[in-house]
Amino acid sequence: MGRVRKGEREWLAAYDPRAFPPFAVTVDMVLLTVTEGRFSVLLVERDTHPFRGFIALPGGFVQPDEDLDAAAVRRLELETGVRRSAAYVEQLGAFGAPSRDPRMRVVSVAYLVFAPDLPAPRPGAGARSVAWVPVDTVQRDRLAFDHAHVLAAGVERARAKLEYTPLAAAFCDEELTVADLRRVYEAVWGVALDPRNFHRKVTGTPGFLDPVGRPAPVGPEGGRPAALYRRGRATQLHPAMLRPSR
Repeated sequence: MGRVRKGEREWLAAYDPRAFPPFAVTVDMVLLTVTEGRFSVLLVERDTHPFRGFIALPGGFVQPDEDLDAAAVRRLELETGVRRSAAYVEQLGAFGAPSRDPRMRVVSVAYLVFAPDLPAPRPGAGARSVAWVPVDTVQRDRLAFDHAHVLAAGVERARAKLEYTPLAAAFCDEELTVADLRRVYEAVWGVALDPRNFHRKVTGTPGFLDPVGRPAPVGPEGGRPAALYRRGRATQLHPAMLRPSR
């Protein structure tokens, strides 16, 4: 905090925060992955009130001595077991409708998290169960708070980011094939893509993929081995990978 001038110091000494209604801040995690070919979100079943028995995004209250990003990482690791280093995390937005939480006025700062295919973690405190749920099968009327709205915003952000950034690779292992990447796009966008056109686009986009220099292992079905790549240095895609209409 910067220096407080004398006049401001006196004003702060007389300031009464109780003159304003109290409210709390939470973080919610829209944790997305592609598992078994399905675009999926991690959801918990709540074991505490309010909304006991409903499903919800992982999250919780921000502590008084904690900044938002630290709270997000703490809740991510506590409730899901996903380490910060294993995922891409960005702030999605703030959600503050006055009636979103029946306990009191609560503003939630949501985070969007992309992670490679991970096993379902064990439920943490306050949760009966935790599971990856395909996005297109989520029962929106069973989502607690305003999490249907938060989830919809996160899904749309993820779909849009795949158009103009290389973050589709964040859903894959460090080394990947073009087919691995195509399956991510198909799962997230919910459309089938032409393999040849897709290969031409991603390998022709500067900085998207870097060749590893060796092929992927050949599976039991045999066939020609695919080339392995790593994510390149690009942060934006030029030209963009435009989403086909569904």
